[in-house]
Amino acid sequence: MTDTRENWTSRSGFIIAAVGSAVGLGNIWRFPYVAYENGGGAFLIPYLIALITAGLPLLFLDYAVGHKSSGSPPKAYRKLFRGGETLGWWQVCVCIIIGLYYASVLTWAGSYVYFSIGQMWGHDPEGFFFKTYLQTSDAAGFDPRFVSHIFWPLAGIWALTLVILYGGVKKGVELSNKIFMPLLFVLFTVLVIQALRLPGAAAGLNAFFTPNWAAMMDYKVWLAAYGHTFFSLSVGFGIMVTYASYLKPKTNLTGSGLIVGFANASTEILAGIGIFAALGFMAYTANSNVQDVVSGGIGLAFIAFPKIISSMGSGSDLFGFLFFTSLFVAGISSMVSILEVPIAAMMDKLKWSRKKAVTIVGGGSAVVSIALFSSVNSIKLVDIIDHFINNIGIIGGALLSIVCIAWFKRSALLEIKNHVNAISTVKLGKGWDFTLTVITSLILLVTLAMTVYHLLMKGYGDYSASLQWIFGWGCVMFCAVVAVILAQMKDREER
Repeated sequence: MTDTRENWTSRSGFIIAAVGSAVGLGNIWRFPYVAYENGGGAFLIPYLIALITAGLPLLFLDYAVGHKSSGSPPKAYRKLFRGGETLGWWQVCVCIIIGLYYASVLTWAGSYVYFSIGQMWGHDPEGFFFKTYLQTSDAAGFDPRFVSHIFWPLAGIWALTLVILYGGVKKGVELSNKIFMPLLFVLFTVLVIQALRLPGAAAGLNAFFTPNWAAMMDYKVWLAAYGHTFFSLSVGFGIMVTYASYLKPKTNLTGSGLIVGFANASTEILAGIGIFAALGFMAYTANSNVQDVVSGGIGLAFIAFPKIISSMGSGSDLFGFLFFTSLFVAGISSMVSILEVPIAAMMDKLKWSRKKAVTIVGGGSAVVSIALFSSVNSIKLVDIIDHFINNIGIIGGALLSIVCIAWFKRSALLEIKNHVNAISTVKLGKGWDFTLTVITSLILLVTLAMTVYHLLMKGYGDYSASLQWIFGWGCVMFCAVVAVILAQMKDREER
């Protein structure tokens, strides 16, 4: 059997797909609530520093590793150093875990397409989101109660994701991004402009852009900034390694990386402006401070955005419908990129056809996801799993990739750099070496160590120990155990 690995139709197709992976719910859903929970303006400076000192250097590394090997993370890292396949499978497992809960958040976005008609959230978007829609349980442990109106949309989202993945790189992933990403940017820009026109918007923007220097001394703010940077850029957990593996031999990697990195950051800042302007409006109408108008950060985008849409007058129904539709599709593009990693890995390892890989990997993930997140625990599980897998799974995978290559396999680092410089306009020099080897790795090491220490000593939030150990530490252990097992399996030879 000959190598039939797919390619993007062009470099622009790759860039659109990479931006589609990076720009999605992570920007519009996750960034504003992470910024909100970490002091608004106090978070923005650490975030930008994290982008420059860790995000972009690691993005270039991911591109180079994937492009040079033309393989998924296990295959790519195995070619670079002994034991590298285990690291690759760790990143694959992280993607599987993220896919499980990302589908749940995507369900919320899809449901709000329907809720936007007539603004079903009424005058209390917060109460509607947590109590009426999610029916969030007050139980300390796992509550098995089933929520039917979440089940059906969640099942539908998994079905749509699998259909796109069955279509492959060109007809599925690339085509869907080319259609819907431009629409998202247009609609989202209009929404932000509308938010800026609301009374009280200036107070919200002050909360977003004014640094709280005291809050910046809190290490948790910096942990959150670096953790979110990796999640948002889709680096450190195999997505960009996999996407770059579909590139044609001579492609400008660093130029593509800069476009993706800054397009992603710009979208996040735009999302922050829109969210915080809405919070300023909410504070204005409630005659209170911005910090006091909303609780439950993880649901922030589903509270602030409905408030903006309801303020738009006669056109609010149509715009709400179009906006949440576009947001939903942007999330689908990220969901597809997350699932593409384990699918590509199994195709490389076991020589499965795409159809078989999508059916087994995607179908199995769908069953688990639907079982877990069609319950009154959905937002609790999303919050817990997101925190553990983002701050340990992604950062741990990113750190190991740098340490193994930049610290203990310097010849591989030189080989990667030469590969990039031979085909790219922006050359990687000693500055990239130093940033990756010293600055990025040390920051990641400190971040990971402090995160693990804090979780072991104090736990996360007010969640019960049982929930944290089962769905937090349990997900981390799943990644470790499965990664070791899969790395020991022999590849199925091509026939």
